[in-house]
Amino acid sequence: MRFLLSGYYGFDNLGDDALLQIIVGQLKTRFPLATIDVLSAKPDATAHELGVLATPRWDQGEIREAVAAADVVLSGGGGLLQNATSLKSLLYYAGIVRTAIRSGKRTMVFAQSVGPLDFWGKQTVREFCRGLQAATVRDKRSYELFAPLVPGTPVERTADPVFLYEPPETAIDLTAAGLGPESDPLVLVCVRKTAHQADGVAAIAAAVDRLAERHGARVAFLPFGGVPDADTSTEIIRKCRSKPMLVSLDGLDAVAAAIARAKLVIGVRLHALILAARFGIPFLAIPYDPKVAGLTEDLAYPLPPLWTPGERAATGRIEAAVDAVWERRDELAAHLREQATMQQALAARSFEVLATLARR
Repeated sequence: MRFLLSGYYGFDNLGDDALLQIIVGQLKTRFPLATIDVLSAKPDATAHELGVLATPRWDQGEIREAVAAADVVLSGGGGLLQNATSLKSLLYYAGIVRTAIRSGKRTMVFAQSVGPLDFWGKQTVREFCRGLQAATVRDKRSYELFAPLVPGTPVERTADPVFLYEPPETAIDLTAAGLGPESDPLVLVCVRKTAHQADGVAAIAAAVDRLAERHGARVAFLPFGGVPDADTSTEIIRKCRSKPMLVSLDGLDAVAAAIARAKLVIGVRLHALILAARFGIPFLAIPYDPKVAGLTEDLAYPLPPLWTPGERAATGRIEAAVDAVWERRDELAAHLREQATMQQALAARSFEVLATLARR
């Protein structure tokens, strides 16, 4: 069996790298004799780090050859079928799906968030995914948008594969990064640039200051998306009265270990929130994209967002949200641990659907 994975891989984005690491690990466990090929922006690094084959994602000739050599083509995980980024991005990912279907390959949309899609985006997905054999999506919103676009294709709502993350047996020492016991009570903030950036900076800075000054928290910004996220973090830090840290951690295991020992996570980045939920860590979400709102809905998370792009960032409301999450930490942690168990079962379901497809 030969699998080809198409996603936003090789861009040094920790969330997408985590997705790829978990998917590859699950494939190797479930299909130990299989060959895995990944379309990557950095194919040499991807191949070396994960022990897979890797194909340059920009080379259309090599992509066609990779599709031709594959038995099963997976589009995902991640948020690929959307045109909020650009129509060009949608055409790239949907085009790989179309090529695979036309080539007679077993083709699956795998653990994706779908949308936002405007009229032309929906038309593109409907046309390019005609003949798709299986699909799983990672939130209810995506299911409601995608299923009507692919009549005849079985679509299931599952969950993000990162819910299946398991930490290494040996504990990771975070002292050198400034996140040892001296950083307690630790709060982690994982941001990215959003619409209405100035309002977002003010909202997050107000939350950080409230946590530090009222609740004695030690706050650290942890970039998931490399330099752009570090720049956004620095912009917020400069706005703070308190003195939050900016830390850098290498790899999924170290980042997960930091999140697991935090008391609270403030997250714009989806996978920061997923890892928080995985370990039962309360969070305050900032839904810059429907996939973040979709996650909080699927988790039945009882707190509203810290701030939503497009809304006025009233300091009083921000501080009240911070006080509420801090006071309800134990209750929220218990809720998330229960929800995480259900999400893990749903995440595993994507691989069960894939196994059925692979046996055809």
